[in-house]
Amino acid sequence: MSLLAVATTKAMMASSAFVLPFTKAADRVLGPRGCFLTFHRAAPSEVWERLPNRDFHLDLGFLDQFLTYLRAQRWDVVTVSEGLRRAADRHDHSRYVNFSIDDCYRDSFESVVPLFRRHNVPITLFVTTGIPDGTLPLWTAGLEDVLLHRDRVDVDGESLALGTPEQRRGAFARIAASWDGPDAGRLYADFCAANAIDIETMHWKHAISWDMLQELAQDPLVEIGAHTVTHARISAVTAETALAELSRSRRRLSERLGIEVQHFAFPYGRATDCGPREFALACQAGFASAATTRKGLLRHGQDAFSLPRNTINGAHRHLAAMEMHLTGLSGTAARVVGRV
Repeated sequence: MSLLAVATTKAMMASSAFVLPFTKAADRVLGPRGCFLTFHRAAPSEVWERLPNRDFHLDLGFLDQFLTYLRAQRWDVVTVSEGLRRAADRHDHSRYVNFSIDDCYRDSFESVVPLFRRHNVPITLFVTTGIPDGTLPLWTAGLEDVLLHRDRVDVDGESLALGTPEQRRGAFARIAASWDGPDAGRLYADFCAANAIDIETMHWKHAISWDMLQELAQDPLVEIGAHTVTHARISAVTAETALAELSRSRRRLSERLGIEVQHFAFPYGRATDCGPREFALACQAGFASAATTRKGLLRHGQDAFSLPRNTINGAHRHLAAMEMHLTGLSGTAARVVGRV
């Protein structure tokens, strides 16, 4: 039953002919609401097709199309702060969307924020401070870069041919799965050494810098929040360690950028990753809100420390998929199959 529901949901998300007429009718029933959307990276359309980890990236051409669509459908694009204000106002009758980027890579500065500026709408950046500090190994970005630009790599003493996009995607999936865990940084460092890759240069090819963030902090369309120091799974560490991750990332951003950091997003935000203890710790760390990755919509009276956010998968380059989020259907489907 669960597999059937997942397959059906995926088919619906790719079928504009089925979904869009339905959502137009449903919209009148659903009324005022907020929909928070999140993603990590973005790439130009011509590059997206070739990326070994392309589902992690939004297609910039589609994102441009979707922002145009939202304006035509009279959705407001807002900051987290404004979304919370509207959710707290029982007299507010608007429909609003927030876009947030988690982690924050160089493409947030070079590609995504400029696109939002062209549309004159805000965007929220949840920054993992280990990235601009250079202390967090960006092993997925580095691995993808190498697999994209080389025809052969050495992995665990084996020479791996990379002749086609399918081979590159398959190689990324296999290697990333074998590295994922506490040893990922060490395994990535060994990989870089075996393939004559300058790990420091590779980091700054993909990382956002403090200089970039300082420029963005001055932009009235950019809202900056915290996303821990090390991208830790908060539910998996002690309360003391968790509080340090939250407090230190907030303090680091405030000190470097000269701003008040009000909002936080959990690096792992499903139901098994964050709950009452974690929500309370976010409040204790001084944040005004905390965002999850539990799919759903914002309604009046929404708890500020368990905000639902709908993750946009880069492969869902269809307005139908976005309407599934805007109407809450993706959240309903996730609850049916237990993926919350």
